[in-house]
Amino acid sequence: MAMIREPLKPETINNIPLGSIVVRPVTPDERQTWDRLMSQYHYLGLKSLVGKSIRYVAEGEGRWLALLGWAASALKCQPRDAWIGWSQAIQWQRLHLIANNSRFLILPGIHIPNLASKILSLNLCRLARDWVHVYGHPVLIAETFVDTGRFTGACYKAANWFYIGQTSGYGKHSSRYVHHGQSKAVFVRPLSKKALQKLRDPCPDPELMRKETSMRLSDKQASDLIEILKALPDPRCKRGVRHRNLSIIALSLCAVICGCRGYTAIAQWTKNCFQKMLERLWCKKDGHVYIPPSEPTIRRQLQKLDAENVDMAVSAWVGRLGSGNAIGIDGKTLKGARREDGTKVHLLSAFIHQQGITIAQKEVPAKSNEIPPAIPMLEPLNLKGKVVTADALHTQKDLARFLVQEKQADYCFTVKDNQSNLKEAIAYLGLNEAFPPCV
Repeated sequence: MAMIREPLKPETINNIPLGSIVVRPVTPDERQTWDRLMSQYHYLGLKSLVGKSIRYVAEGEGRWLALLGWAASALKCQPRDAWIGWSQAIQWQRLHLIANNSRFLILPGIHIPNLASKILSLNLCRLARDWVHVYGHPVLIAETFVDTGRFTGACYKAANWFYIGQTSGYGKHSSRYVHHGQSKAVFVRPLSKKALQKLRDPCPDPELMRKETSMRLSDKQASDLIEILKALPDPRCKRGVRHRNLSIIALSLCAVICGCRGYTAIAQWTKNCFQKMLERLWCKKDGHVYIPPSEPTIRRQLQKLDAENVDMAVSAWVGRLGSGNAIGIDGKTLKGARREDGTKVHLLSAFIHQQGITIAQKEVPAKSNEIPPAIPMLEPLNLKGKVVTADALHTQKDLARFLVQEKQADYCFTVKDNQSNLKEAIAYLGLNEAFPPCV
């Protein structure tokens, strides 16, 4: 380990070869020194790094040359979100895949040409790998905000970062945003060739979604959800009830939207919720602290609920979280789920293509197929101006007429041998050549 030498020596350091510089995470023993130097010499000081974070040091010939701090990405950044092109629902699921370069400090007395851009390049070469080692998942995008009143951002440009716009001049203080009037330049850098594709993809990569992310509802979104859930009956006896039925459902719903699969994952997600989130969802209050329900409480309550009633109640609310105009219909047999007579449980679901969020579903009767429940499932949804897609099984006149005449929607159905006359007509008109079949 290199010896730490204090900066601000009388001599300036300007003769260290760039090829000898190494960027590495600090050790636990070095963290206190790193924090002290950053707090003393960075113009913003240092209270803490927000959320998941890694501290780095750049060193050469036994001397610390620069310090870098990476933290959780900004919750909201209009230029970044527009550049990525994701909706709010996908943002909640994948915000943890972005890391923010919240601190970068060249220590006093260090004057080496091209040092800053060299350090940034070396750091980005290992950032995703280090994030996997510490947090179990990589990061796909690096972001930073540059105060153009103090700096030009030239080192980021030289390290192949992209300038994508200016912030609106708001900063987060506690649980609210305050306008400070200091707009900053936003720079981003993809860490892989398919970074943007993976962030936008409606079907998330399981390897990237292992760590459930946080989710914050606005007062209006939380209020709307609570009002909907008030109408749902509580199947428990009133005696001994500690947590509200609506708060258990609301937390579980938000956890599932964020990628949780299973009672344990939902319970862990609720433990990581901010106090403001727990307050908005009417969680139990113990003194001055809001307490989320435990895993056994969540499991018992969700198993007692009428899933169909919950789906019908919250489908419209969940639909408003997404921004997609394409709704898909698809059926799946639930793995390991069986009815009392031993038959497997089959569900027909409607989901938003862009986010993969299920907004409605119906159980398919044991001695039937997916066709009868399709229209009842879509009936409560607002489909005006949207496109509904389905496989060949749902290429039916009744469904097409229902979508166009009653829901004022369009449709895109697959035509196969179950509609032989229609298939022959398409071939006769040559439409199959204009629109070749998907493989």
